[in-house]
Amino acid sequence: MKGDLHCHTRVSDGSMRAEDLVAYAARIGLDCLGVTDHDSMAGVERAQKAAADTGVRVIPGLEISAFDYKHGKKVHLLCYAPQKTDALLAFCGETLRERERATLEIIEKVKTRYPISEEAVRACAAESGSLYKQHILAALMDMGYALSMFGDLRQELFSKSAGGFAIVETHYPEAREAIGVAKQTGGLVVLAHPGLYHNFDSVEEFCTLGLDGIEASHPYHSVEDERTAREAAARYGLFVTGGSDFHGFYRSRVNPLFKKGLEGADLECFLTALEKRARQ
Repeated sequence: MKGDLHCHTRVSDGSMRAEDLVAYAARIGLDCLGVTDHDSMAGVERAQKAAADTGVRVIPGLEISAFDYKHGKKVHLLCYAPQKTDALLAFCGETLRERERATLEIIEKVKTRYPISEEAVRACAAESGSLYKQHILAALMDMGYALSMFGDLRQELFSKSAGGFAIVETHYPEAREAIGVAKQTGGLVVLAHPGLYHNFDSVEEFCTLGLDGIEASHPYHSVEDERTAREAAARYGLFVTGGSDFHGFYRSRVNPLFKKGLEGADLECFLTALEKRARQ
């Protein structure tokens, strides 16, 4: 069996529709597909409907954006198969509104140098539950100001090292609170790409709050990151997950579906944990 447990669609900041993502997964022979848009589950039902006759099992989920204020680091959490979603979606709804506020402020900054409009950005974000930087860049690409989503223009706008002129900070919820809210749903809670955000020092504490798994296999993980994640899983009794963190062409590097996906014993262990939780 093969699975990609970390994928984004146009519902958040991916370039592909949920239905097309499922068709893609079927074409490359995936058995499982985790639909994990940022702070939203709006694409899950669409994906499940599209997968009905394909043989692809859609794992419902979302990626929760949070921040570890104790250590000053971003934290992303994957919540799989949540059962009681009302409180979680309300919690994530605050993040979506905060992200939109920040992005609208960014648009005003960009307007000082480029003839962009909120309407043009919203057109690029038609299926999304919020506005993202990618949608601003897509609108600027439409107008011919860039040929790449992650080229010089993005540096000019958003790079701190390059003195980006359109940087606006977004406030995210505390990671520990996010874990608590996610646990209350009855779903499985996984620490996403800990090597990317340097979260390994927090794994032990997060386990005391109920963390179930850790994402070991990820395109942005080094060999050492993956080894450290697997060692943490063994030490704290976590299962491991993996996936492409798929965003289509809204990515800075080539990253097709199932790159760093999960198969064999790792996937079986995850599915067993999923089924066990569903019976509880």
